[in-house]
Amino acid sequence: MNSRRAFALLLGFVALVSLAAPHLSRFWRAGRLLTALASPPTEAAALIETDLTIPGRDGPVRARLYRRTDVLRAPGLVVAHGVHYRGIDERRLVPFARELARAGRVVLTPELRDLTDYRITSQGERIIADSVRWLSAQSDVVSEDRVGLLGFSFAGGLSLVAASRPELEGKLAYVTSIGGHHDLPRVLRFLVSDRIETPTGESQMKAHEYGLLVVAYGNVEHFVEPADRETLRDALRLWLHEDRPAAIARASERTTASGEHLFRLVETGNLRALGPELLALLESKKVELGELSPAGRLDHIGAPVYLLHGSGDSVIPPSEAEWADRELGGAPHQALVSPLLEHVEVDHEGGLSERLALVDLMAKML
Repeated sequence: MNSRRAFALLLGFVALVSLAAPHLSRFWRAGRLLTALASPPTEAAALIETDLTIPGRDGPVRARLYRRTDVLRAPGLVVAHGVHYRGIDERRLVPFARELARAGRVVLTPELRDLTDYRITSQGERIIADSVRWLSAQSDVVSEDRVGLLGFSFAGGLSLVAASRPELEGKLAYVTSIGGHHDLPRVLRFLVSDRIETPTGESQMKAHEYGLLVVAYGNVEHFVEPADRETLRDALRLWLHEDRPAAIARASERTTASGEHLFRLVETGNLRALGPELLALLESKKVELGELSPAGRLDHIGAPVYLLHGSGDSVIPPSEAEWADRELGGAPHQALVSPLLEHVEVDHEGGLSERLALVDLMAKML
């Protein structure tokens, strides 16, 4: 039974129970959200989807607003996409945002420009914070001063950082990190070394090659001579876009030995050969990368925190949720490491208890 079919059966059960207990309807809505993550729904819905530009301290921000046609005002929710070139048009994000709107939320998806270029920077955090402030002020469509915040993947960690800043005090109803990081240097070390640093010691897991390619792309200047940097940066970007013919064509213009070496490692899937150099580079950037981590800041978040992570996540290991859970301690929060998730997508089967636990956590946002 595939994950979409499993959630469809669970939805049927919850919908029947909701007839007898109307307060459980949020579980039904949560089940629909998870079904949307597993596979986009086919039915049309009465939604208004508006492309807009909102103000940001780093310049105008492209964004999209989703809301129901039959509801004048509703609670707001900012949803931050992960590291992907399609940004707010990413194939999993759009149906998820639509399902959140169907569930009665006014959903804003801002485009995090650096994340669309596979770079994890403070710009992403600032755009997230600017988006929360903008949406919370839209009293014509948002019914409450406090809005929710949900981030996927590295935007999950950046959302926690943004939520810890004084500028968002009193503006957040909750913050949710799905597959997010707690300590960015620790995650990047994992992508390079395949070693997971957990709260109870080290373990081994083969990191996804995608993550290592992102690290290499963000540091091309450290491996390639100046004459080839733009060529290799373009080639690696096209490779990340899964346009291999275009990547190979662009890389064919390389003229240096260092450019040749880097692209050969990409083509042969052997970027781990750069491991020692990358680890040294990450160590030199430890302070800078630490500024992009919520580690040590979670006690400054004045709203409930929800942490959701896939148990087999090979991009950001699930131990990141365990670290954050420990730091939050007795603060209002809930953490769930689920076998039903891969990285940020419902992609596995599980028992009824696992599905109910996942629906329960998602229902907290509804």
